[in-house]
Amino acid sequence: MLHSVHPHVQESTISTPLLSSSSSPSSSDTDESPASSFRYDFQDFNFKISNLPISAFHSYKSLAVLSGHIGSVSCLTLCGEFILSASQGKDIIVWQQPDLRLFTKFGQGDGSVKALVSSGNKVFTAHQDSRIRVWKLSRSSENVFRLVDTLPTRKDYLGKFMKQRNYVQTRRHHKCLWIEHTDSISCLAVSNGLIYSGSWDKTLKVWRMSDFRCLESIKAHDDAINGLVASRGIVYSSSADGKIKAWGKEGKNQLHSLKGILEGHKDISLNSVVVSEDGSLVYGAGSDGYIMGWLGNKNFNSWRLICEIKAHEMSFFGSADKTICFWKREINGGLYRHMVIKGHEGPVKCLQASPVRVGGGFMLYSGSLDKSVRVWWIPNCFDKGYDACLVQTREKNCEVF
Repeated sequence: MLHSVHPHVQESTISTPLLSSSSSPSSSDTDESPASSFRYDFQDFNFKISNLPISAFHSYKSLAVLSGHIGSVSCLTLCGEFILSASQGKDIIVWQQPDLRLFTKFGQGDGSVKALVSSGNKVFTAHQDSRIRVWKLSRSSENVFRLVDTLPTRKDYLGKFMKQRNYVQTRRHHKCLWIEHTDSISCLAVSNGLIYSGSWDKTLKVWRMSDFRCLESIKAHDDAINGLVASRGIVYSSSADGKIKAWGKEGKNQLHSLKGILEGHKDISLNSVVVSEDGSLVYGAGSDGYIMGWLGNKNFNSWRLICEIKAHEMSFFGSADKTICFWKREINGGLYRHMVIKGHEGPVKCLQASPVRVGGGFMLYSGSLDKSVRVWWIPNCFDKGYDACLVQTREKNCEVF
């Protein structure tokens, strides 16, 4: 059920769009981004922004609560005008903007969904069954999100299973093909025509997007991989072994090699990793409740620890204390907490920020163990007279946690 919530109005069921589109989404079935001509503007929904007091523009707004999952929400992604949310209950729900209605469901029965990522009109989902599924957004068919392949592909299997050298030892008396993950895939990233998958089996695998062939399998860490992010030709992996590792290629046809290791506190798990827009700053979220930041040199082959900040009493990046915490990046790369968002009734598992500007701010989506997705509007500025961006994706000096 969809609700609009605002401090100054009574909660009610939404029957009109929260947001309005200035242009209709393209019906093209190509690999172009389905969001290329889609943007949003605020529309009247129970109140007019122009009638709000000035102070109202310096705080976040809770716009909607999206309910429908049978399990806790595990991951989110944007694909054109759609918001996709997946859960531990094996279902993927597609919410259509601007009215945020439940558009369709897909992926049922394929195992608990651990990660979602989109590229153009394709969506990649990682599952507890150690497989990656590729879905294509096709407006010309009844099944809007159509399953087009599963990785590793059958062609990849057939090309390798006959040769003994393609098998690796996974545990005593057990081998598998090197193209296979042997445990849950926990994270995905896409960059420069490649798909990266990280797994609890401690490996990082590289797939070619054009034919979905597995190109590399890297024994990346000594424990489970929890997070991946790709930036400026470098892939960063965070792990339960307490390290973030940077991987890069020297040439177009070269294999990935280790560029550097970012270490902070001992005996912790690094649960996620993010990188600044210019690639110079890397932040990791630790199981001890700290955010740590590293500054890289111009060649992205050396990093030094520059900050470590206690974020929450328990955890963060969308926290186990049910809050979302926003941090502003300082000139020296350090962070300070600027705002805390409250609303979820369970720990916050995932966040997705939209790069689209809306009404002087941007949209933020959060998924929680309370089985809901919440939609927030975040202003660019919070304090009177402060005209710098405080929390904004894809802009300098700002990070979203």
